[in-house]
Amino acid sequence: MSKPKLAVYWAASCGGCEIAFLDIREKIIEVDKAADIVFCPCIMDTKYKDVEEMANGEIDVCLFNGAIRNDENLHMARLLRKKSKILVAFGSCATEGCIPGLGNLTTKRGIIDYVYHQAPSNDNKSKTEPKSVTKTKNGDLSLPELFSYVRTLDQVVDIDYRMPGCPPVADQIWNVLEAVLSENLPPKGAVIGVNPKTVCDECPREKSEDKVVKKFVRPHMVKEIDPDKCLLDQGIICNGPATRAGCGALCTQVNLGCRGCYGPAEGIDDIGGKLAGAIASMVDSNDPEEIEKIVNEIPDPVGTFYRFNLPGSIIGRKI
Repeated sequence: MSKPKLAVYWAASCGGCEIAFLDIREKIIEVDKAADIVFCPCIMDTKYKDVEEMANGEIDVCLFNGAIRNDENLHMARLLRKKSKILVAFGSCATEGCIPGLGNLTTKRGIIDYVYHQAPSNDNKSKTEPKSVTKTKNGDLSLPELFSYVRTLDQVVDIDYRMPGCPPVADQIWNVLEAVLSENLPPKGAVIGVNPKTVCDECPREKSEDKVVKKFVRPHMVKEIDPDKCLLDQGIICNGPATRAGCGALCTQVNLGCRGCYGPAEGIDDIGGKLAGAIASMVDSNDPEEIEKIVNEIPDPVGTFYRFNLPGSIIGRKI
């Protein structure tokens, strides 16, 4: 009996999900015993044409990480959807848009102008910009066409499961791989490898019932962070109250606020809106000017509350 076929692909991402996939360490040998890895650009020299030549549905499971930023990403999303029985949005970029999705705060033209003309480190006196096609004497050279905005995987193709995280932790990946390879999966559309509760539920820090803050600070501004007290009670922004659990509250254990990379907890439609409301309710003042001053101490509200999920949020992008 032939082994199931597994594919792992990256679109617009940093490569961290591939590192996390390999971070299951020696268990990768068990994966290799249980399945044939037929496509994984991170560890194998396989080409797009190899996938194109496969029969539809030949790949049993594809872990697709990365957002849809350009036409190459879209082509591969559609191709791997066609070739895969099960398509998993793997990691925050695929499930929510993640850091590439912050490009939705500006325009395609704005990005190109800054990168190729305005950046302080730029030395582009000829004002060269990338072209989709460049003709040479030996043939045409092509680059993927940048889209106007970033989309999540499920905004361009039908997906079977979502596995959030930036990146998903190794234990989570292994548990999901075990479930996939044993065909012990939940109903289609489920978020897999996570905890239905919030990061606050996993975090061991002591929390006060009534949080009141006179000043918001970043961790490096605090002389000594109390390792046992809730970070929010200490004025440090933490996205734990609205973020899905599953990581083991790793960030809070090293005195950093939860960043929100596991996406919205169950019942929350827009994590940024939920977090902004929760943080605003903590401000200990009735004076409008003082409230504005305290809130303005959060240096980058969109980057803080929508860092991982702008394309997947209700707002989505700048219009």
